[in-house]
Amino acid sequence: MAASLGFRGAASGLWYWSGRRRPVGSLAAVCSRSMASKTPVGFIGLGNMGNPMAKNLMKHGYPLILYDVFPDVCKEFKEAGEQVASSPAEVAEKADRIITMLPSSMNAVEVYSGANGILKKVKKGSLLIDSSTMILQFQKNGKRSEKMGAVFMDAPVSGGVGAARSGNLTFMVGGVEDEFAAAQELLECMGSNVVYCGAVGTGQSAQICNNMLLAISMIGTAEAMNLGIRSGLDPKLLAKILNMSSGRCWSSDTYNPVPGFMHGVPSSNNYQGGFGTTLMAKDLGLAQDSATSTKTPILLGSLAHQIYRMMCSKGYSKKDFSSVFQYLREEEPF
Repeated sequence: MAASLGFRGAASGLWYWSGRRRPVGSLAAVCSRSMASKTPVGFIGLGNMGNPMAKNLMKHGYPLILYDVFPDVCKEFKEAGEQVASSPAEVAEKADRIITMLPSSMNAVEVYSGANGILKKVKKGSLLIDSSTMILQFQKNGKRSEKMGAVFMDAPVSGGVGAARSGNLTFMVGGVEDEFAAAQELLECMGSNVVYCGAVGTGQSAQICNNMLLAISMIGTAEAMNLGIRSGLDPKLLAKILNMSSGRCWSSDTYNPVPGFMHGVPSSNNYQGGFGTTLMAKDLGLAQDSATSTKTPILLGSLAHQIYRMMCSKGYSKKDFSSVFQYLREEEPF
């Protein structure tokens, strides 16, 4: 679930419905960029999510021009014959399709608008796809890109590191609809679902709604499992009951937070990897900001935000967000 700018682990979330493909006849209206096929693609941010995403583009035959603030993470790509740039500006100079996967607004400002940022060298007509999670920065980058004659689309992801590795991410895309097919061509190399949501920023809005629900369901699953264990129930039995009953959810049947009985999830690896608690707190903060601006009550979302912020202050910031189970086990009863 979870960007070095090692862009360590930007993004996350889980299940989404699959969007319909655009009819073939509509492709004639799309910029020739979508027909450019195997021309070089720029990729910036090779952290927990960006690394496997870039590798999936390679598997589909796309030559890459890469940049990460931590040069070491580029070594394996360079050894595989891919180009490594010295700055985001150099990436923009050499590629007219660029994907960014960044962990924070500060990183996005530097990569897009910094002294050696993308917008210093971006070519007119270039397609810029940002798969990070940051609403306000999406809107600013979109406007700045438009002024430079480029096309900007937000395409945050759901599915986490596992889905990034297997190429089964869900992309929620916001931007000019006529350019969607050009973005879809690339995103389908990295994901099984690519959904057009509307104007720039709507992809981000869909993603933070998903992650808010994910946080709430994970806390609920952790509380239910903790209550059952303290009441004498075997955790495997309780999980089995939950997953055949109305309480079943992704947090209980696919990403259970209780250590030891589900393989391949962070809870069975001391909560290492996955989607970090800091990133979940950040996304819940974005949900809170959106709720404030739209005057929308999010009572459980606000409480989830408080819980994940408390976890960050008590040493859980680098652990997967499912470590809320461990946090609850270590806390005194409320």
